[in-house]
Amino acid sequence: METHGSLPANKEAGAKANHDCNVSLSDDSSHRVLLHVRDKHVVMDNGILQVTISKPEGTVSEVRYNGISNLLETRNDEGNRGYWDLVWSLAGSTGTTGFDDRIKGTSFNIIVENEEQAEISFTRIYDSSQEGKMVPLNIDIRFIMLRNCSGFYSYGIYEHLREWPAFNFPQTRIVFKLKKDKFHYMAVADNRQRYMPLPDDRSPRRGKPLAFPEAVLLVNPVEPEFKGEVDDKYQYSCENKDLQVHGWICSEPPIGFWQITPSNEFRTGGLLKQNLTSHVGPITLAMFLSAHYGGEDLVTKLGPEEPWKKVFGPVFFYLNCLPSGADPLKLWEDAKQQMAAEVQSWPYNFPASEDFQPMDSRGFISGRLLVRDSGRCLFRFINEEPVPARGAYVGLAPPGEVGTWQTEGKGYQFWTKTDSGGYFSISNVRTGDYNLNAWVPGLIGDYKYNPVINITPGCQVDVANIVYEPMRDGPTLWEIGFPDRTALKFYVPDPDPKYINKLYVNHPDKYRQYGLWERYAELYPEHDLVYTIGVSDHKKDWFFAQVNRKVDESTYKGTTWQIKFKLEDVNPQGTYMLRLALATANNAQLEVRVNEREASPALFSTGVIGKDNAIARHGIHGLYRLFSVQVPANLLIPGENTIFLSQTMATGPLQGVMYDYIRLEGPPPPLPPSKKN
Repeated sequence: METHGSLPANKEAGAKANHDCNVSLSDDSSHRVLLHVRDKHVVMDNGILQVTISKPEGTVSEVRYNGISNLLETRNDEGNRGYWDLVWSLAGSTGTTGFDDRIKGTSFNIIVENEEQAEISFTRIYDSSQEGKMVPLNIDIRFIMLRNCSGFYSYGIYEHLREWPAFNFPQTRIVFKLKKDKFHYMAVADNRQRYMPLPDDRSPRRGKPLAFPEAVLLVNPVEPEFKGEVDDKYQYSCENKDLQVHGWICSEPPIGFWQITPSNEFRTGGLLKQNLTSHVGPITLAMFLSAHYGGEDLVTKLGPEEPWKKVFGPVFFYLNCLPSGADPLKLWEDAKQQMAAEVQSWPYNFPASEDFQPMDSRGFISGRLLVRDSGRCLFRFINEEPVPARGAYVGLAPPGEVGTWQTEGKGYQFWTKTDSGGYFSISNVRTGDYNLNAWVPGLIGDYKYNPVINITPGCQVDVANIVYEPMRDGPTLWEIGFPDRTALKFYVPDPDPKYINKLYVNHPDKYRQYGLWERYAELYPEHDLVYTIGVSDHKKDWFFAQVNRKVDESTYKGTTWQIKFKLEDVNPQGTYMLRLALATANNAQLEVRVNEREASPALFSTGVIGKDNAIARHGIHGLYRLFSVQVPANLLIPGENTIFLSQTMATGPLQGVMYDYIRLEGPPPPLPPSKKN
């Protein structure tokens, strides 16, 4: 780690980071967990590390490890180094912003204190006299340290009583801000790690803000090799299913600071929800609730007369080290091994709160998911035995309408994938009522098992064989793409060379580059996209996002894409069906017309949909939406036809949609002929 150029992940098995790299342990008693309670702070100490937390506020001001007196940024005030925070707003508010609340406890308590473990609590009780000025929650923030454990845990218990006012709750998280002169290398995945710019490089003196504040062009960075790159924290977002470990490496001495999340059960929106990870600061985050990549639809809204309680975490902050001169990238390999160990240990058996359910208080569910996709052939339901749903996502979420799991944040969710035979099992499910949900790559729509499933301690629920019949009225006449809820299968352009992030050059996640929405008008300077069924290739000829065309510095124009296709004949008595699966939408309105570009009104309009902001935030999807458009036969003709897809909202550059999949179905096939006696 002599230079700041991007390095590939070290593929060698990481040497297990030992706890006595430079840590002095004077005798066996040093291995006990100790609490040093002072007037204004408490120190958790297990001989490997010492964590200093303000009392009674509960903010982390110091993490001492491996001979370094504090891994956190001492240039910041003590309350601005490690903390829990949230965003809330009054009931009836719109959007995803509100009051920023850095949580500070008013009471400190020791919950557990023995040689093996310490657990401490920082609580803040809602004061009804502060209605409208204080979030109506009781909050209990816990920290845990274990013997011989190179790190510490934290979890939070949030409670809203029935008689308290309603409010909106867009976000809560844990934030750690590390020393900028120590931690320069960041890792989010094997193929997403690099040396990072300094926070100074984002200042007006050294950086140029781009289309939104998060994106900054580095014009005069401290380290010249970063010059000309774009820095944006959203370039390092990650889906929950892949967001289990991320963090920072210090080169000398080789030290890692890692955030490990062993379970997704307490996060918003299921496995595909995207969250922030680590970014320039150096900052590392543990996100629990957020509206990113979904907008207001993802805001948790607690109503009047609605009691609610939820446990967020525990999550683990893991520290590792190597002897001076060792390859620091082995710290990442070790962190992944530690993550796997934490996942294997979930649910933990050491949190003291009764609100965190241990393994013996949880339940189990299993079953087999089959699919029957009717109507592909001439006659319906002939020899159409259901087949196993391979690689399907199956999950438990609080009861709700079909597909609402992707915006659900009040309760807990538990997800898995089916095996090649369609079998699935989910263990360690918290007690309560759930719907069983599923979606299958390769098929449109969502499945919901209608009976509510009640999970009780120790239960073993077997739903046996369940069958998903995805939406279909008739056989497929043509299709564009493959239904997997993302736009990744479509054409993603290279970025403007003036606005690159070197990490994503020749990278499968090239969609994370800045400014790709501007490339559309460069690729289609005069006319909008035209796609011809049977001739065009969606991988090359279907731009990944239908965005607006820039007319001048302050004016934008909506775009109309065309799908051209031939029909040998048209069934005059039938109705055709157009399926439009969207991977994301942002303040967009999609209108559908058939064979008449200026038809008024349009055959179909979505209305204004979406606040996902995935186009700006370098996502390849946001929330999934599926629309079914009936196409009367009298709108179609034998020979060449054209479907016009118009995105009509055009007040800025970041409005638009990404498609997941488009399909035209013919009229329903006739019923099979009846058998004669």
